[in-house]
Amino acid sequence: MRPHNLAAWLFSCLLAGSVSAQEMDAPRPIEGINTVFIEEMTWMEVRDAISGGKTTVIVGTGGIEQNGPYVASGKHNFVLEATTEAVARELGNALVAPIVKLVPEGNIDPPSGHMRYHATISVRQETFEAVLVDVLSSLAQHGFTNLVIIGDSGGNVEGLEAVSAALNTKWEDRPVRVHFIPEYYTEDIYSCDYLKSELGVFQQPDVCSATRNNYHDDYHYSSIIATTDPERIRAQQRIDAGLFSINGVDLRPLEKTVANGRKLVEYRAQITARAIRQAIARE
Repeated sequence: MRPHNLAAWLFSCLLAGSVSAQEMDAPRPIEGINTVFIEEMTWMEVRDAISGGKTTVIVGTGGIEQNGPYVASGKHNFVLEATTEAVARELGNALVAPIVKLVPEGNIDPPSGHMRYHATISVRQETFEAVLVDVLSSLAQHGFTNLVIIGDSGGNVEGLEAVSAALNTKWEDRPVRVHFIPEYYTEDIYSCDYLKSELGVFQQPDVCSATRNNYHDDYHYSSIIATTDPERIRAQQRIDAGLFSINGVDLRPLEKTVANGRKLVEYRAQITARAIRQAIARE
């Protein structure tokens, strides 16, 4: 049974520490900024957001890996910059934790998977899960009650499932739950259907895969990343070299690609927000 006396639980946590209640309750001396990213907020801004009802927090896991000759190695992290903000704003009661940027990418020595390529950084599965546990435990300690975890890469799923199950068992008597939301990644994976039906984008070969023509890239990823910074997909350099296309789709004009990227971000935010609301309602 999930306990509901959050105030009593938080007060007991406070008493266990050395910070006085008076200090913790000190009024914020200035106005905050319009952001949902915890790392851009002061501790008082986060405190006040939680007390104001923003008790859901989103933890995204990305990766540093090879993505072909045109897209920067932080592809998944850049996508999460856009999508996590959109999800939080769609929900209206959520903040976004710093992205967990280092994930398992293959065996380090001897190298396997993405680790065969330069720029990739891999961590062991147990390291990844330990970091997730500590991040989520920190957020729970501060008063977030719905901890949402999403992965922008299929290789993250095993760890997300394991950690959410373990912590929900451990925290059975606490007013907090971890929600792994696979729909963020799996529902219309790579937005393959949406690209064709709503944006009129038809990639070749016409298969729904993370890798086409030996490139670990597609229109979905390139356009979303372009909304954060076109240099991350080397837009100008590719234009200059006559290579600004992906899977048979011309990325020119850049403005159209960015506009489609924004539509894709909103599409994935709607999918994810709906799944989050459903997961929370089931508790």
